[in-house]
Amino acid sequence: MTVASATPDAYQPTDRTVPTRSRERASYDRELVHSILDEGYVCHLGFVRDGAPVVLPTLYGRVGERLYVHGSTGSRPLRMAGGAEDPGLPVCLTVTHVDGLVLARSAFHHSINYRSVVVHGTARQVTDPTERAAALDALVDHVVPGRAADSRPANAKELAATAVLVLDLAEVSAKVRTGGPNDEPEDLALPYWSGVLPVARTYGAPVPADDLPADTPVPAYLTRR
Repeated sequence: MTVASATPDAYQPTDRTVPTRSRERASYDRELVHSILDEGYVCHLGFVRDGAPVVLPTLYGRVGERLYVHGSTGSRPLRMAGGAEDPGLPVCLTVTHVDGLVLARSAFHHSINYRSVVVHGTARQVTDPTERAAALDALVDHVVPGRAADSRPANAKELAATAVLVLDLAEVSAKVRTGGPNDEPEDLALPYWSGVLPVARTYGAPVPADDLPADTPVPAYLTRR
C-alpha cells in the first residue's frame, strides 16, 4: 500500500483506492466524500469470515473523520472486531447512490449515473461509554436529523445488547459518473431512444403508528424532509 500524508482538502490515494478502470471518475476530495456519505442511509460492510468473503448491509453514521456502524453484540463481525486492545477487523465499507439510468442505443453502452464511496480500514468496537453514547445518537440523527433528542435513549439492557464499530476515514475514495450515454458513432442513426432516466429519492407523508394518540403533532423535522 502506498503511504503518504493526506491534505486538509483531500484523502491520499493508495494502491487500494485507485481504481483499475475509469480512473478519471475517481476523486479523493474530502468534501465530496463527506457529502456522499451524509446523504446515504445504508452501507455495505465487507470482511472475511472463516476464509470466505461476507458483505452485510447496515446503517451507519459519520462524525467528523469517523464512521460508526451498529449491530447486535451477538453479531459475528462485531465480535471479530474485538475491544480496545484487539487488532480489529479489516473491512471494506461502501455507500452508493444511483442518480440516473443511462440508456444507450446499444445494450453494451447502457450504464448508470452514480456517486459512490469506498472505505478501507480496520474496524474496532467502541468501548468508551461517552463515545458510544455519542455514536448511537449520531446513528439515529444520520437517518432522521433531530430524532435522537426526540426519542427515549437506550436503557442499560438495550445498551448491553448493542455494539458499535468505528472505522476511521483515512483510506478513502469516491467515484462518480454523470452525463449521457456514450453511443458509438456508427449507432447514432439507429432508431432507438437514447438518454438518461433520472432517479431521485422522495419522502411521503408521515404515517402515524396505530396506537399513537390522535392529537400527537408530527415533528417539524419530518415535515421539512
